[in-house]
Amino acid sequence: MTEIAPDLILFLFAAAFLAGFIDSIAGGGGLIAIPALLLAGLPPLETLGTAKLQALFGSGSAAYAYRRKGYVEFKSVFPMSCLSFVGAVFGALLAIVLPVEFLEGGLTLLLVVIAVYFAVKPDAGAIDRQRRLSFTVFGATFIPAIAFYDGLFGPGAGSFYMLAFVSLAGFNMLKATAHTKVVNFASNVGGLLVFLVSGAILWKVGFIMGVGQICGSLLGSRLAIKRGAKIIRPLLVVTCIAMALNLLRNQDSPVYRWLGMG
Repeated sequence: MTEIAPDLILFLFAAAFLAGFIDSIAGGGGLIAIPALLLAGLPPLETLGTAKLQALFGSGSAAYAYRRKGYVEFKSVFPMSCLSFVGAVFGALLAIVLPVEFLEGGLTLLLVVIAVYFAVKPDAGAIDRQRRLSFTVFGATFIPAIAFYDGLFGPGAGSFYMLAFVSLAGFNMLKATAHTKVVNFASNVGGLLVFLVSGAILWKVGFIMGVGQICGSLLGSRLAIKRGAKIIRPLLVVTCIAMALNLLRNQDSPVYRWLGMG
């Protein structure tokens, strides 16, 4: 089992705090936590497993904070959470046997689409809107599909949940953020169980980062509840652009090949 040098623990704690803060508001914390774990020297599979453990603390504490303030419709989101759990299990099972590098190109483009959507539609998510899909159809299709991706790879899943809740379920930004944390918690649990069975988790590192996640998530969710869409929308746009640019730093990104630049 890979060990982490003591001088890297503080770095990972700080990375988890920042990841939890951003993820509780706009999603995308995985693209902070996962590179930090890789930088600390973890192999890819242990990175994904340990990232799931620490993310569980962040999504769980944020979901609790939003639920306590009354922003979660538990009866509606519970069936979605069950399907999110199942979707993540299948995604994580595939992650164990399949290289995930091919996801980077599609992830980059999706993040840009999300950023553009919320940037050019200033009223997106400001208030509840007409649902484009019933809860049943929405929860049975888009939620497990995003959860499958969350179990397989993860980074950006929170932003995808957010976009789906706003554009398809008709939720306002704050309500979408609250429900995103609940289904994201379920997909984190599903993915974690698979990585647990495979033994791909560094428990000490995961728990230390989990404390950072809790601190960051509680601070972020409190800020989101206080400021609503005024803080969620711009941070979501900035986070998605930052994540896309971070992925494009890799000269081997499929995007360059698709554009004929590779």
